[in-house]
Amino acid sequence: MVLGTISRMIKIQLPAYLKKLPLPETIGGFARLTVSEWLRLLPLLGILALLGYLTIRPFLPKKNKQRDSLINLKIQKENPRVVNEIDIEDLKSTNVCYCRCWRSKTFPVCDKSHIKHNELTGDNVGPLILKKKIL
Repeated sequence: MVLGTISRMIKIQLPAYLKKLPLPETIGGFARLTVSEWLRLLPLLGILALLGYLTIRPFLPKKNKQRDSLINLKIQKENPRVVNEIDIEDLKSTNVCYCRCWRSKTFPVCDKSHIKHNELTGDNVGPLILKKKIL
């Protein structure tokens, strides 16, 4: 059933469609086509463009994936990890960690993504930790 439908499309409908297309004899003839004739050519031109792209695609230069780069370029580079702790009296919870590597899936809250980032890049970025000041 499916193969019969595809066979009918290729053997009967495609040649009939191609015969009705307003293909000019010369390149200059394309300039004389009307808007309605261009609209009738559009599906064929789209398919040809897609096939052309798929043909040359393996030969196109590959895009380099952007690799992780350093975030901390100059702050406390002598330390293995930059972590700042600030004591705040009015903090409701005991500790809150905020992300500074921009990799956290729960941003702005730190989910320790900086550990993987630091391993990949050699960076030393760490979270900002707010601690409840105990009086």
